[in-house]
Amino acid sequence: QVQLVESGGGLVQAGDSLRLSCVASGRPFAEYRVGWFRQAPGKEREFVAQMSRLGAATDYGDSVMGRFTISRDNAKNTAYLQMNSLKPEDTAVYYCAADLAIVGMQFDYWGQGTQVTVSS
Repeated sequence: QVQLVESGGGLVQAGDSLRLSCVASGRPFAEYRVGWFRQAPGKEREFVAQMSRLGAATDYGDSVMGRFTISRDNAKNTAYLQMNSLKPEDTAVYYCAADLAIVGMQFDYWGQGTQVTVSS
């Protein structure tokens, strides 16, 4: 089992950048595919990005493609989400997730979330 703790959220202005971190504890982080999701008030949870266990493969949601970058440092048990050119519509609670399956969109383990607010 793995425990996930996100950090790095905050209040920024449109056009700014922010980097979220997700620190994992428990089983070796390299055993997990990692993903980022977000949920805005009144909306369904939205896929943001995911990365394979060793970082060779990535996948992004259409709304963040070209602006957000997912990365990971397995030696530090940490995943990151670099968010550039932020827009007010990026405002949401951002969640880190992990799963033992090599591929897929299902994630069994979730963090508590970190709030990102982008003002116009």
